[in-house]
Amino acid sequence: MHSWRPEKYAESSSAQSFWAEELLRKIEIEGCERVLDIGCGDGKVTAKIADLVPRGSVLGIDSSREMVRFAIEKFPPESHPNLRFVEADARDLSFDEEFDLVVSFAALHWIEDHGPVLRGIRRALRPGGRTFLQFGGRGNAAAPLKIADEMTGEERWRSCFEGFDFQYGFFGPDEYRVWLKEAGLSPLRAELIPKEMVQSNPAAFAGWIETTWHPYLERVPEDRRRDFVSEIVDRYLREHPLDAEGRVHVGMTRLEVVAEKGRS
Repeated sequence: MHSWRPEKYAESSSAQSFWAEELLRKIEIEGCERVLDIGCGDGKVTAKIADLVPRGSVLGIDSSREMVRFAIEKFPPESHPNLRFVEADARDLSFDEEFDLVVSFAALHWIEDHGPVLRGIRRALRPGGRTFLQFGGRGNAAAPLKIADEMTGEERWRSCFEGFDFQYGFFGPDEYRVWLKEAGLSPLRAELIPKEMVQSNPAAFAGWIETTWHPYLERVPEDRRRDFVSEIVDRYLREHPLDAEGRVHVGMTRLEVVAEKGRS
């Protein structure tokens, strides 16, 4: 279990929120649906979903206690009566035909085996229900991750990464369609979509690394983490210089998945 800093994540996750809102605009919502948001994080996207279903309800779940606490404080029942947040593991969903819609944004790439997640989604959906998933796909953030992986084998950092074998769940559409069918869901769309993340300056780029690259940073002693991040940033900018406005551009890839549960 990684230790998240919700306040910092809220500051550095504008790209993830923007991409989630792009996908939300593709979903036909009548306003009375019951919705489950898996990996709700700081809750800002989940709250926007709640606004779209004034006659329905939204449950946001996250495995991070810190994130759930932050979301509850930021979007309390008094101002969002149709919205709840609870701590739960995406790999162990306990719902039984409770939701019309299950969504997840920028979360499932933290899980390597999606089989239990997809089976849980199928159980959670009512007959005819749909799921819309978006997360890092094959090739996501390839350039900065390549630099970090190279650094883990270099003399300065090697001792911190002995036995390090973490793999993000970055997948492609072909394998994902198979997993959807195995889970009992009917694939409607599975597509890799190139994106570009733009950070306003090198400090913001470093902030993104500091708040999301837990598997790497947790292997580095705390008094050396800033040096580790700074080296990634410096090496990345040598290969990918700032634009004319001093911004950092990072190539990203999202896997968007749409599937439904049969009515029979």
